[in-house]
Amino acid sequence: MLRPPYLRRGDLVAIASPARKVSHEELLPAIRLFESWGLRVALPDHLFDSHHQWAGTDQTRAALMQRLLDDPEVKAIICARGGYGTVRIIDQLDFSAFIQHPKWIVGYSDITVLHSHIYRHCGIETLHAIMPVNITTETAEQPAPAIATLRQALFGGEVDCRFDCHPLNRAGVGEGPLVGGNLSILYSLCGSPSAIDTRGKILFIEDLDEYLYHIDRMMQNLKRNGSLAQLAGLVVGRFSDVHDNAVPFGMDAEEIIKACVEEYAYPVAFGFPAGHIGTENRALFLGRKASLETSRTACSLRFF
Repeated sequence: MLRPPYLRRGDLVAIASPARKVSHEELLPAIRLFESWGLRVALPDHLFDSHHQWAGTDQTRAALMQRLLDDPEVKAIICARGGYGTVRIIDQLDFSAFIQHPKWIVGYSDITVLHSHIYRHCGIETLHAIMPVNITTETAEQPAPAIATLRQALFGGEVDCRFDCHPLNRAGVGEGPLVGGNLSILYSLCGSPSAIDTRGKILFIEDLDEYLYHIDRMMQNLKRNGSLAQLAGLVVGRFSDVHDNAVPFGMDAEEIIKACVEEYAYPVAFGFPAGHIGTENRALFLGRKASLETSRTACSLRFF
């Protein structure tokens, strides 16, 4: 895997919105935060376009991303927000210049499309981390884990994580590249050119605002297509704002996931502090080799 250069003071980072639209006002706290880190922040033309729910038409969003991917002065592309829409432009993007001059791609949720596509086709590490729309004036002034780990990751600091044990964990040690992201997006990419071969990988999953039966449907799909059988480990982030039907499904999200991987032997860690949890969303290096260790007394995810 190729690793983009870590940032230094004075570097130029650009904010992009490949999915849902965003306003300048929503980005101001993040812009000020990044500038306080000594970074220069570019707001490219058409960033604040609006076309229905998207940040401009598919053609406009793709053209904006292409300019940033091709620009050697831009050292990181920080996605403003998720929502929906990245999959509509991914096949229009040419990553040739990006492969020659790697830079950090930062985001989560819908940005899982970029993470997965880049892992499969470019072999370059990316960063699953908090996005500007999640940063407010108040959170920027606090030592929040999501912001602290984002800074550490971008500037080359340590982002290894020890976290609380969960009663559903399966003990063990597994090593392999960390891949994954939002479960709904991973499910939607199955069978596409952006899907990931998960064999020998540590898979990370999280999600937001889903019904329990749909979480089961997605997990059953991953199981049936072989994506869960040969993992080195499974890291389950937060499943936030989960819904049930009038007739209860009978299991919560964690129990559904546990049942789907019950027959396999690799370590499984629930409750990892990443996902749609605001300023608790720890940064993760996707594509980087990691070690997952779970026991009755300690859990850790360590990067090499």
